[in-house]
Amino acid sequence: MLKRIPAILPPALLSTLCAMGHGDEIVLADGNFPAESQGIPVIRCDGHGVPELLRAILKLFPLDSYVEAPVVLMDIVAGDTYQPIIWDTYKSILADNGCAQEQITHMERYAFYERARKAFAVVATGEMSQYANVILKKGIVKPEDVDC
Repeated sequence: MLKRIPAILPPALLSTLCAMGHGDEIVLADGNFPAESQGIPVIRCDGHGVPELLRAILKLFPLDSYVEAPVVLMDIVAGDTYQPIIWDTYKSILADNGCAQEQITHMERYAFYERARKAFAVVATGEMSQYANVILKKGIVKPEDVDC
């Protein structure tokens, strides 16, 4: 056990977040995302939803401030009338962590899959909301971000 580490984050995810460098990306995938077929490491967090994992990860993970949009959401497929209300939850969590709405972009489904294949890892969740997939681009940790 460690102090101040959100208990929802398993050791494999903590290790992955730590090993990632500036500009590396991680995918938080909903339960329908083809995580295992992406050809990159998969961290299983099946019992959790994306919002609670996003909230916990952002306590430790700096978003890249050197790019226009360090957060990517999978866009709605053309013709689909579903409206992902989970995006409002994401925007709130991201805003609480200093990420403006303008720093969030959307990507067409197959382009999102292609980008995901180049990510550092996929976190496979049990999230049941549609279009709940998120890509986060890691930024830098500044000296003032370190406690000791």
